[in-house]
Amino acid sequence: MKYTCEIIVNLSLIEFMDKFDNAENMKHWQRGLISVEHLSGNPGMVGSKMKLNYGMDNRKMEIIETVTHSNLPHELHNSFSAKGIDNLQENYFKALPNGSTKWTSINEFLPLNFKMRAMLWLMPKAFKKQSMRFMKDFKNFAERGISVFHEKA
Repeated sequence: MKYTCEIIVNLSLIEFMDKFDNAENMKHWQRGLISVEHLSGNPGMVGSKMKLNYGMDNRKMEIIETVTHSNLPHELHNSFSAKGIDNLQENYFKALPNGSTKWTSINEFLPLNFKMRAMLWLMPKAFKKQSMRFMKDFKNFAERGISVFHEKA
């Protein structure tokens, strides 16, 4: 399953990146994020890996993030591997003439087992909704300092 999400954040590209490209900030815009652990490579560089631990709806999820392409501040591509599913994500950042930044995220989910294949087939909108939620939460954090750190996923 593949889809694209876009959002405009009312910050310059440089201000956007200052907040986006900082692992310490992730807890403020990724609901349910419990911890981030650097595993290997130079953070943010191609090949680097992080372990992201989430607590969502009384279940725990571990995701391994690998940077697959980086051309910051304009592009950042990652792969995310979790139990039963992989997510390939291409993020594009464009400075707009009014001083805002347009964030385009292209996501492709690859199920690795029958359960995940069924979830993608039965609930495709849930995946896009979650991606948009992260993007909207980032916008609220970046523009207004609103954190979701203590909110349930």
